[in-house]
Amino acid sequence: MRRTLSSIGFIAALLCPCAAFAQAPPASCTTTSQNLWVRDQLNSYYYWYRFMPAGVNPASYNSPEAYLDAVRYQPRDIWSNIQAAATSDALFNDGELIKYGFSQLPSASDITVLQVWQGSPAEEAGLARGDRIVEINGRSVAALVAGGTLGSAFGPDVVGHSVTIVFEKPSGERRTAQMVKRVVKYPTISVSKLFEVDGGKVGYIVFNTFVQPSTAALNDAFAALKAAGATELILDLRYNGGGIVDVAVHLGSLIGGVRTAGQPMLNWVYNDKVGPSSNRTTRFTNPDNALNLQRLVVIATRATASASELVINGLRPFMPVTIVGDATYGKPVGQSGFRFCDKVLWPITFSIQNANFEGDYFDGLPADCRAADDPSRQLGDAAEGSLAEALTVIRTGGCSPRSAAALRALRQLPSMPRLAGWESLINAQ
Repeated sequence: MRRTLSSIGFIAALLCPCAAFAQAPPASCTTTSQNLWVRDQLNSYYYWYRFMPAGVNPASYNSPEAYLDAVRYQPRDIWSNIQAAATSDALFNDGELIKYGFSQLPSASDITVLQVWQGSPAEEAGLARGDRIVEINGRSVAALVAGGTLGSAFGPDVVGHSVTIVFEKPSGERRTAQMVKRVVKYPTISVSKLFEVDGGKVGYIVFNTFVQPSTAALNDAFAALKAAGATELILDLRYNGGGIVDVAVHLGSLIGGVRTAGQPMLNWVYNDKVGPSSNRTTRFTNPDNALNLQRLVVIATRATASASELVINGLRPFMPVTIVGDATYGKPVGQSGFRFCDKVLWPITFSIQNANFEGDYFDGLPADCRAADDPSRQLGDAAEGSLAEALTVIRTGGCSPRSAAALRALRQLPSMPRLAGWESLINAQ
C-alpha cells in the first residue's frame, strides 16, 4: 500500500518522521483559510520564525504559495515551498515523476545533457550524455536565456505536454526530435561497477536520489560489491539532490558497518519553541552487506545536496571522506512536511549537525580535489574527469598534480546552478 505524506516529513530533500508535528488541517480550503493555516504552522515550527516580517496580512494574498514567498526568511531560505501532495507521494514512495527524463546543465547558448533516464521519452528521442540542446520549440536556447524564459521553455510537468527540440551530438550532427511528458522512474542507481586498482578492488556507484526504492537498490549494489571483494568505494553523488533520511542513514551504515554502528550520524536542532525537548540524535546501524570501509571518496558537484551532504558530514567524524569534483550545494537545514487540503507545506524547521555538532555549511562542503564533470565521457568511464581523479585518490591517497594552466582551466569550468525550492532536489526535465 502506498504510504502517504501525512506520516512523514521532508528535510530539504531529507524526510523524517514528524508525528510530533501532526496538525489538524484548516477548517476549510478557501484561500484565506489556507493562508492563515500556513501562518500558524510557520509561527510555531519555522526555524527562522523570528525573522518573518511583521504586519503581513495572510488574507491579502491570492494563494498560500504567494503568502509563504512573502514571509520566508529570504536572505537565507530559498527552500521552503508548497507542493502538490500527489507529486510528493509519487516521488518519495515510488520514485516517479512527470518528466521527459534527463538531467541538464544550462549555459548562455545551449543545454548540456548530463544524464538520460532509462526508458524515458528523452532516451526514446535519442538524447545521450554529452549532447547539447540548442533549440526548444523553434527558439534558440540563447534567445530563451536572453529573454529570461528558459526556465519555462519545457512546459509544465503535465502528462502529454510535448516539445520539439534540436540537439547536437558530440560529432556535430544535428537532430530534431519531439518529446512527450509522461510518468517516468527516477533512476536511483544508474551505474554500479568494480575497478581493480593496484591489485585492490574498488566499487563505484552512481547514486541519484534517496527515495523509498533506493533502499533495495543500495542493498543489491552493496551485496554485489561485497561478494566481489570490494574494499574501497567511490560514491558518485554528483547529481544527487537528496531524499529520505532513513535511506541516508542506511547508506552511511552500509559504508561504515561495524566502524560506525551505534555512533551518532546526525543531530536535529529545532527552533526554541520546539526544542530542546524535540531535539534528537539519529545513529548509524550495521546492516547486512556493509562494506566496513576505512575511508570514502565522494564525487560531488554544486547539485550534490541535502541528504548527500548529510552522508558526507555524518561520516567525517569516523573516517576520512575525500570530496572530488566541486563543492557541494550547501544545505545544512531541514524541512518537515505538513499536509493540508491537496498540498504539503515544507518549511525549514531544523538544523542538521553531525556527531561533533558540525554543520552550517551554507556555502557547501568544499572539494578536496578539484575535477571536471566531463560530459564528453559516459559515467563510469575511468577516463571521465571526476572519476579519473577519484581513482587517483584511491591509488595515491592524494590529488593529482596539476599545472597552473590546468588549475586555471578548472576554475573557469561552468558550475551547476544553485536551484531553489523543489528544484534543488530534482535538477531535471
